[in-house]
Amino acid sequence: MKTKQLLLFLLLIASVVSACSNQGENQSYSTKNEDSGVEEKHVSLSMDNKASEANKVEEQLSKEERQTSDSKQISNSRMVIHNADLELKVKNYSKTQEALESKAIEYGGYLVESSTSHFNQDQLSGRMTFRIPEEKFFPFLNDIESAAAKVINRHVTGQDVTEEYVDLESRLRSKQAVEKRLMEFMKNAKETEDLLKISSDLAKVQEEIEQLMGRMHYLENQTAFSTVSIGMEETEIEIPSFENQDLNTWQKVKKQFVLNINWLQSFLSACVVFILGNLPVIILIGGILAGSFLFIRRQKQRKKD
Repeated sequence: MKTKQLLLFLLLIASVVSACSNQGENQSYSTKNEDSGVEEKHVSLSMDNKASEANKVEEQLSKEERQTSDSKQISNSRMVIHNADLELKVKNYSKTQEALESKAIEYGGYLVESSTSHFNQDQLSGRMTFRIPEEKFFPFLNDIESAAAKVINRHVTGQDVTEEYVDLESRLRSKQAVEKRLMEFMKNAKETEDLLKISSDLAKVQEEIEQLMGRMHYLENQTAFSTVSIGMEETEIEIPSFENQDLNTWQKVKKQFVLNINWLQSFLSACVVFILGNLPVIILIGGILAGSFLFIRRQKQRKKD
């Protein structure tokens, strides 16, 4: 009896211990599972945050890179439209004009306009306009001033159009992208109404592209070549030289004699034409005058008698 009770007691203790161990394992397992779930959730959230941050950083970097590239482009290749207007006193207008034309050709430029006039009867003045490559702009100005006797006025201007050109480039790329998309839409369009709408939008975009490209070409030309306008006035009076040529006295006498003979022939010919051509009128007028003279003479004789 005591042995049975002892066995039952041992079995009861064993069952209690087994139950406790199973509960502990289950609790630890559930805890592990919960911990693993939290860890996975935490890992997932951290990955999403990293991805979002990476995207933000990438966008920021790309934006900064674009800004940096634009700033480098602006700083490395400034586009400036230079214009110069000079008023000069020169000793010899013709020689200075030839020298400036030769120097402009030497620098790769060209003459746009030239005008010359006289003042004070013997002195020359005028204006010349050149287009000179940008890199030779200031050397050409130095050459002009060195060729002048006196610089009356010197006005140089520079207009920076770099930012405008960069903005035009950006707008052009955007319009070209829109043009490409519209071309693709046109290929896939099947309805006539859609084709007409896309064609209208495409025409507008292409017109805007042409306007942007035209403005860009204008800025490129204006920045590649500078405009130099020069007004010149001569200070020296040209003194005529002595003529050492033959005076040709005998030839001049013969010329004058022939001229007089020709004039006399012309006069006699005119008289003959006048008399013969108006002969009836002359005879009529002569008869009237002769009759009047005879009548007056007879009247005077009668009075005397």
